[in-house]
Amino acid sequence: MQYRTLGRTGVQVSSLALGAMNFGRIGRTTQDEATAVVDAALEGGINLIDTADMYGGGESEEMVGKAIAGRRDDIVLATKAGLPMGDDPNRRGSSRRWLVTELDNSLRRLGVDHVDLYQIHRWDPETSDEETLSVLTDLQRAGKIRYFGSSTFPAHRVVQAQWAAREHRLGRYVTEQPSYSILQRGVEAHVLPVTEEYGLGVLVWSPLASGWLSGAVRAGREITTSRSAAMPQRFDLSVPSNRARLDAVERLAVVADEAGLTLIQLALGFVTAHPAVTSALVGPRTTDHLHAQLAAADTVLSADVLDAIDAIVAPGTDLAAHEKFDTPPALLDPALRRR
Repeated sequence: MQYRTLGRTGVQVSSLALGAMNFGRIGRTTQDEATAVVDAALEGGINLIDTADMYGGGESEEMVGKAIAGRRDDIVLATKAGLPMGDDPNRRGSSRRWLVTELDNSLRRLGVDHVDLYQIHRWDPETSDEETLSVLTDLQRAGKIRYFGSSTFPAHRVVQAQWAAREHRLGRYVTEQPSYSILQRGVEAHVLPVTEEYGLGVLVWSPLASGWLSGAVRAGREITTSRSAAMPQRFDLSVPSNRARLDAVERLAVVADEAGLTLIQLALGFVTAHPAVTSALVGPRTTDHLHAQLAAADTVLSADVLDAIDAIVAPGTDLAAHEKFDTPPALLDPALRRR
């Protein structure tokens, strides 16, 4: 396992990190199974565990808390807030009112007195950067969080938040967590250059592209992954973008075979090769899944392999741009771009 400095914090984190979204009802994972995954991750050298309040409505945080009991100091613990936690319009977003309340809820579910990294799950257009950064700074000074970061922010919002922190003399985001994989490379064109400019650590999610790069999705096979059952539209081969992804996967599988790698090793080795990336978040449901992913911990792709990947999916290209979560609201809602 490689260890890298998380942005400019001085904290050393593993190049592969454990994402806990599949713990609980989302991944149909029991507590014993979740604990076994955490055990195997720590034994494999992973020291960063990432979860969020809304994963399973708090269930993931509870399961992570039980799994790490007694070894908290050995783990860089990260969680997130901001996505809806119920129908109440005030139980979401990044207002002072909600973040103060929800951090305490997360600490209770995790069974800890602080988290190392607290992330805003999505940019909240209803709340000013000044308000959000102010409350995060206060929570940091209170000792409840060590650092704070953003997740899936558009590049211009990353820049705006850095400016607001300087303008108002507040703490700043030290990390960003974007979606990034061989099949979704758009962040190379905008987000990753910005994170490098500001010295942010980068924890990438979905490096296996929701299972497309796991080896389980291949031409001529029935697609039976858990993600395809939950989101069938993302794997419907009558959709042009999905056909494009399958074609890319088949070509990437040839590259992996010729390099003596699994498709998982190729996919994870690719994202961790980018100089802006600190860690790739893997989200296994089972220990077997985790071991297949840990096999990529020391994967280093040659220049020839990276060039072959570029020839299949060009740098800065998203094969399914409509699935991005950092699209400016005005591109999604016509009312926001009409005078």
